[in-house]
Amino acid sequence: RAQNNLGLMYANGQGVVQDYKQAVYWYKKAAEQGYADAQYNLGVMYGDGQGVAQDDKQAVYWYQKAAEQGLAQAQYNLGVMYGDGQGVAQDDKQAVYWYQKAAEQGLAQAQYNLGVMYANGQGVAQDYMIAHMWTNVSAANGYRQAIELRKAIAGLMTTEKILQAQGMARDWIAKHASQ
Repeated sequence: RAQNNLGLMYANGQGVVQDYKQAVYWYKKAAEQGYADAQYNLGVMYGDGQGVAQDDKQAVYWYQKAAEQGLAQAQYNLGVMYGDGQGVAQDDKQAVYWYQKAAEQGLAQAQYNLGVMYANGQGVAQDYMIAHMWTNVSAANGYRQAIELRKAIAGLMTTEKILQAQGMARDWIAKHASQ
C-alpha cells in the first residue's frame, strides 16, 4: 500500500515534483505484489501513456488483474476496453460481463453503460425493462446522463412496463443500501 501511495504522490506531484516515471515505478512494485489499487493505477498509466509508452494491451492486462480482485473501477475500465476493442478483440458480451460486475458494486457509470447495452441489445438480448431499471439505478446514484437515456427508453415502453422497471430499480437500491 505504501508503494502505491508513493506512486500516487509522484503522479499528482504531492510533496514531490510530479514524475510519471517514478509513479509507474512505484505502482509496478505494488502491482507485482498483487495490490489491486496499484494494478488499476498502472493500467491507467499504460492507457494514458503517462510515464510509459501508451499500450492498451498492458492497460488491459493490469485492469484484468485488479478487476479479478473485485475492484469496481477496474471492472468498468475493462468493460470499456472490451466494448471499444482497445487492447483486446472487441467483445460486447465481455463488456457486459465486466459492466455487470461493476454495476453490482454500485458504480453509476457501469450501471449506465449496462443500461445502454440492454437498450441496444449489445452483448445481451435487447430488453428495455432491464435497460430502464439500470438507468434508474444509475440516475439514483447521481449519474446525470442516465436521466436522458431513461426518458428515451421510457418512450419505447408501456406505462405498465415502466412502473415494473421502476419497482425493480427501487428493489435493487433497497437491497444494496442495506449491504
